[in-house]
Amino acid sequence: MSITKRRLPTFLQFGNSLNLSQKLMLIGLAITLFFVFLAFFAPVFQAWGWLQNPKDFLSNPIHEPPSAKHWFGTSRLGYDVFSRTLFGAQAALQVVILATALSMIIGVPLGMLSGYLGGKLDKVLLFIMDSIYTLPGLLLSVTLAFVVGRGILNAAIAISIAYIPQYYRVVRNHTVSVKTEVFIEAAQAMGASTWVVLSRYLFFNVIQSVPVLFTLNAADAILVLGGLGFLGLGLPEEVPEWGHDLKQALEALPTGIWWTTLFPGLTMTFMVVGLSLLGEGLNEFVNPRLRRENRIRK
Repeated sequence: MSITKRRLPTFLQFGNSLNLSQKLMLIGLAITLFFVFLAFFAPVFQAWGWLQNPKDFLSNPIHEPPSAKHWFGTSRLGYDVFSRTLFGAQAALQVVILATALSMIIGVPLGMLSGYLGGKLDKVLLFIMDSIYTLPGLLLSVTLAFVVGRGILNAAIAISIAYIPQYYRVVRNHTVSVKTEVFIEAAQAMGASTWVVLSRYLFFNVIQSVPVLFTLNAADAILVLGGLGFLGLGLPEEVPEWGHDLKQALEALPTGIWWTTLFPGLTMTFMVVGLSLLGEGLNEFVNPRLRRENRIRK
């Protein structure tokens, strides 16, 4: 008991030392890690499984409300909504990680090359990226999804194109400002090649904002994937996906079947909120100006 009494004030003191943005970032991190945990262990937590043979539907009553047997109820096809929600989180994380990683892998090197080399390459890439950036992200993803088709990798490709200009623009602007620093000029004077300058001296000085973009784009990618699934352009129908499940659930909503819409919708919302809070908190962490403003307010 005495040990608990000594540790409790320290914990409270730590909580009081955090500003609002830091507290929200920790909440966002907790929410994100919670969904990552559920998605990773979805096969363990599932109740009935999401790939049942149609002849087994008779064992699962259609549109059964939430109960001890089916925590989130069952759908109009007899699927366990809890299981599909868990595996929907798994599919969403796979697509989101692939989409944001692809856009980062393409956008960051292009931004560094464009900002460092300048000239015609910089002008051409700026024109291309600005052209892509002016298009609505969801509309661009829908158009590309028509071309590449369904599937986890195809959905990730369709979503990632819209985020490449964001990484490119941020990294390019940082590169343009950093390449005039003394240590870059010294490396060039010593005969360092372009590859050495980019990889050893520029890279770690221009990627401060990349983690922020990664989390914010991940939150947006979940919504875009949901939109593609709602339109029937995301993942194959046999793969659990929140947007597709919401589309199917809306048909039963007027009859009072609320649980097939509520739980996938809330799961998507909380996951987006968690990633958004995490991204905003990281933005303050990597932006000294925001940290100073928060200290002044505090």
